[in-house]
Amino acid sequence: MFNGLARSFSIKRAKNLKNNCENCDGKEAVEAMAKNAKKNDLILRSSGIVNVDGSNNLASVFSKRGEKGVNQDCCIVWEEFGCQEDMIFCGIFDGHGPWGHFVAKSVRESMPSSLLCNWQETLAEASVDPDFDLESDKKHHRFNIWKHSYLKTCAAVDQELEQHRKIDAFYSGTTALTIVRQGDIVFLANVGDSRAVLGTTADNGNLVAVQLTMDFKPNLPQEAERISQCQGRVYCLDDEPGVHRVWLPHDDSPGLAMSRAFGDYCVKDFGLISVPEVTQRHITSNDQFLVLATDGVWDVISNQEAVQIISTASDRAKSAKRLVECAARAWKRKRKGIAMDDISAIVLFFHSSSSFEQIQPVVPPAL
Repeated sequence: MFNGLARSFSIKRAKNLKNNCENCDGKEAVEAMAKNAKKNDLILRSSGIVNVDGSNNLASVFSKRGEKGVNQDCCIVWEEFGCQEDMIFCGIFDGHGPWGHFVAKSVRESMPSSLLCNWQETLAEASVDPDFDLESDKKHHRFNIWKHSYLKTCAAVDQELEQHRKIDAFYSGTTALTIVRQGDIVFLANVGDSRAVLGTTADNGNLVAVQLTMDFKPNLPQEAERISQCQGRVYCLDDEPGVHRVWLPHDDSPGLAMSRAFGDYCVKDFGLISVPEVTQRHITSNDQFLVLATDGVWDVISNQEAVQIISTASDRAKSAKRLVECAARAWKRKRKGIAMDDISAIVLFFHSSSSFEQIQPVVPPAL
């Protein structure tokens, strides 16, 4: 599995892993990587921080249970993804339905390894293609490789989930927003209505928010058209004006508030899909951090407010917790009488704390 990867893979680490897994297939080798990463505290699956010595990354993670029962949000950060010193994987998952917390955790566990396998296979296949020249248009080829890998991964993960013996995902599902930072490029793949927002420094020195993903809600024109063509229905309940949901053709269920998700097989034939939107962003010295958060944040916090909250945190390691706690207070103020949703966030900082502290300070919103 390591043939043809010299241009992108850490050769020393690859050889070491190959020596330890002479008889392994790609999946087993990736599982060995994950086990080794966990042993070295490179994988985080709960609230906390990932800050490896010598890395350009610092990730702050925090999740808070809402008022609807068990917390169906979950997260993962994997530093040195695939034994690559310049790569990090981050993912945030928002489950729904009676089995939603199991679905979210299942996708969280399977997606990174599946993506790594598909990335390695796609890269190896491309490297032996006589028409492939990575150096001729490096960014273009790199993006196509990651996009292809993500498309294969999401299809495989959704298929495996449907066949899972212990999880009933017929009326349950999860969104998935994941990113891979590879050097100065961030690749984003979004399935559902979680959101990625970049905090970047403007010419005047102020920090501004740039939304990098689309919230896949059922009323988006292209989403609504697809659902309608598949005989699904999109409409709002009388007591939820403005909240568009996906319904079966002849039954007022399941009422999903997103148009893309893993699971939810009851409506997979009626317009719901698990196909990710894959995009990329070149990270410059002006780009300070990326926040990934579930809709529990974005329902009550604007993009700019989130960036301001993070920028004024006294400790970068606690920035995700501060954003989540501000969102929880905003729920009580803005959504009185409505049960608070689960709220989760990952904040990935791109540069050292010294460069971050040089940003023009902004006044935090009153939340």
